[in-house]
Amino acid sequence: MKIVVAEKMSSSAVNLLREADWKVVTPDQLNGSLAKELEDADALLVRSAVQVDAALLEKAAKLRVIGRAGVGVDNIELEPATRKGIAVMNTPGANAVAVAEHTLGLMLTMARFISRANEQMHAGKWEKKSLQGTELRGKTLGIVGLGKIGLEVAKRARAFGMEIIGHDPFVSAAIAKDGGIRLATLEDVYAASDYLTLHVGLTPQTQNMINAESLKKMKRGVRLVNCARGELIDEGALAAALQEGQVAAAALDVFVKEPLKDSPLQKLENAILTPHIAGSTNEAQEAVGQQIAMQVKEYLKHGVIQNAVNVPSVSHEEYLTLQPYVVLAERLGAFLAQISGSSLEEIAISYSGHITEWKTELIRNAAIKGILNVAVEEKANLVNAASLASSRGLAVTEERKPKSPTGGAGSVLSIAIKSQKERHVVKGAVLRDDIPRLLHVDGIDVEAPLEQNLIYMRNQDVPGVIGKVGTILGKHGINIANFSLGRPMGEKLPGSPREAIAVVQVDGSAPEAVVSELRGIPAVHQAKAIHIA
Repeated sequence: MKIVVAEKMSSSAVNLLREADWKVVTPDQLNGSLAKELEDADALLVRSAVQVDAALLEKAAKLRVIGRAGVGVDNIELEPATRKGIAVMNTPGANAVAVAEHTLGLMLTMARFISRANEQMHAGKWEKKSLQGTELRGKTLGIVGLGKIGLEVAKRARAFGMEIIGHDPFVSAAIAKDGGIRLATLEDVYAASDYLTLHVGLTPQTQNMINAESLKKMKRGVRLVNCARGELIDEGALAAALQEGQVAAAALDVFVKEPLKDSPLQKLENAILTPHIAGSTNEAQEAVGQQIAMQVKEYLKHGVIQNAVNVPSVSHEEYLTLQPYVVLAERLGAFLAQISGSSLEEIAISYSGHITEWKTELIRNAAIKGILNVAVEEKANLVNAASLASSRGLAVTEERKPKSPTGGAGSVLSIAIKSQKERHVVKGAVLRDDIPRLLHVDGIDVEAPLEQNLIYMRNQDVPGVIGKVGTILGKHGINIANFSLGRPMGEKLPGSPREAIAVVQVDGSAPEAVVSELRGIPAVHQAKAIHIA
């Protein structure tokens, strides 16, 4: 075996890769000849600087695995790697403690004016009165996102005597209880928190989640921490809230554009800024290096795939057959997660028709991936979805029904999610030209496309609703591409209107203001904007 370590890693990590008949090429041996060294290499290890693109991969005729010492794989082109049969692995969670400690450090800095005190002392000033701070003890910490990092933050915050409230629709009540966290809605977390910290991934639902409107919902004088993704915060709105006093202080390690330049935050004394260093500790860098070295070694020696982001465990022929249903499952899961509003505890997947005779692990994982990736920080993929669900305390069950209940579609996929407060079920099928379609929502048949931008509504089955919806969307210049309606089968009970479901496909996204206006229609009980990637 030949392994190319393209970026600096600890000697202990490199030594893990050494076997009697293995050749390890280290960064100091490359001398600018990475492409040449990859011609006969079996494995490549990188961090974030080396760009592993299609052109570089074309030179790597023997390459079997790429190991990324870190979480993000933005510097690796996954499609050409997959096409060439190269497994791509990363190391999620290895820096969780580092990020959690940085989060607590920023909280302490805000509470005790540590950075300001340091600046004054270096300037020869002794101004104790202006530096009287507050304690973390007894304060309420709101954690948005209860993955590995969020739970590590909670563990440390408990030691400071803080009350912890958290929001994560994709973690079970049992996991939260074990972490001493009271689960709540996002609005309740905003309203109750003295300190608020973000630990979610970037999705259409989380982008700019901290904006002018959400900041108004928070307790006046809240202190905000972000060590996750810069795009979670509207930096202009935050700067305004800091100047006005709605937000007492903010501590940010990540930004929309990095390096940070010409930002209004840089001029504010109550904004503490660090240059994306939350995960940068000696211990974390050692941990990710050792972890990726072990994963690559296990794959080369035993074929064991860990934390892969692109490798299905089926043959190429099987994958081609499964692919349309993998897409269907992921889109059904994403739709289902976005119509639900409470903490998830169970996922139930049911197959009917000839699909029951196939290997369904990929389909199952695609469904879980679609559900979790709406809001979860650690990104699920076709390999790690089931284990990620398990780590979050989610029960996943599967059932096979050989005969299709619809009679129309050869195979039907059904996905249900259950929480303490609600249960939702969707069904779908792959129809002509491998197009995934929604067939059924919560006992009501409604056929709709599963792509791009949708508006989901539950409303009374009374005259005039369609016209009012069309009028509102037309007023805001939103074109309707498809309007699907469904209502319960059977006779209507006298004196009580039935509940109907509408799924409206629109050109372009529907802003929250438009969706809010739809909710204002008297007959509409629920309206949500849904995005299907």
